[in-house]
Amino acid sequence: MTAPDPRPLVIETHGLSRRFGALVAVRDLDLAVHRGEIFGVLGPNGAGKSTTIRMLCGILDPTEGRGTVIGYDIAKDPEAVKARIGYMTQRFSLYEDLTVLENLSFYAGIYGVPRKVRKARIAEVLDKTGLVKRKHQLAGTLSGGWKQRVALASATIHEPPLLFLDEPTAGVDPVSRREFWEQIHELSAKGTTILVTTHYMDEAERCHRLAFIFRGTLLDVGTPEEIVARRNLRVAELSVPTTADAVAAAAALRALPAVEEVAHFGHLLRVATRGGVDPEALVNATLSTSHITIERIRAARPTVEDAFVSMVRDDGDPSRHAASVGTREGAS
Repeated sequence: MTAPDPRPLVIETHGLSRRFGALVAVRDLDLAVHRGEIFGVLGPNGAGKSTTIRMLCGILDPTEGRGTVIGYDIAKDPEAVKARIGYMTQRFSLYEDLTVLENLSFYAGIYGVPRKVRKARIAEVLDKTGLVKRKHQLAGTLSGGWKQRVALASATIHEPPLLFLDEPTAGVDPVSRREFWEQIHELSAKGTTILVTTHYMDEAERCHRLAFIFRGTLLDVGTPEEIVARRNLRVAELSVPTTADAVAAAAALRALPAVEEVAHFGHLLRVATRGGVDPEALVNATLSTSHITIERIRAARPTVEDAFVSMVRDDGDPSRHAASVGTREGAS
């Protein structure tokens, strides 16, 4: 069991829900986010991630439930919440016909950075984000990665204690994504709390804690390690001689109740099993019967993506959950 986090709560919700007519976008959401955390909200498109952020930012009123952000009630004091947070969306919210410097100056004014320190603060942000040489360039002419830097600089120009990032790396190249996450961890180390939504599962591994949302419902909360461990998955990677062998092997393995997933990577297959079943033993026994040669096989680390896919499939098919429990009991 994880020890209680002694840091103060920055976000707290109880039964937070939002309906749009008959559609329930978010249902009974309970969250607790502590100061300095990088808290990831994961889920596929349409899961309710952006609706959750909009409620927490005071932009959208909850239909039911309650929540506080930086000590302010999101329904009663939304303007107080908005004044004390940074908010960056996947569209970056930049004025493309303004220069980088003009964008930063505009947002510094909007966020109330005092005039006497505004110039120095903008210069500091330009230097930290590597934008000094591009400060006179029109934002609309920047690449996706550079636009992302300007958007983050604009959202943090007033040094907010809480930063909301809604799909901030969508459409950005891998190098820029990595550099962006380095900046996020630097902000966190200085005490900024960060809530980030994403559907990139590799980014989930970079968060301190995660909340998995599917169809507006919270499936699990914890550190990446805790969430993966709770699924009780084991993984093996194997290679076979030909593409035809890979297809045949995948078909044979997917027919087994203990197999969670089989994924193709060229001639390499990644096999995940439920209930603690040994995937290497299962693969060897199954493919020897099918007369498929295994060139190499080795154990691999289960990932957050493995855990999320498993959760979503259980949520969509309760019989799978019962089968998974039966497998664990049989293996114990």
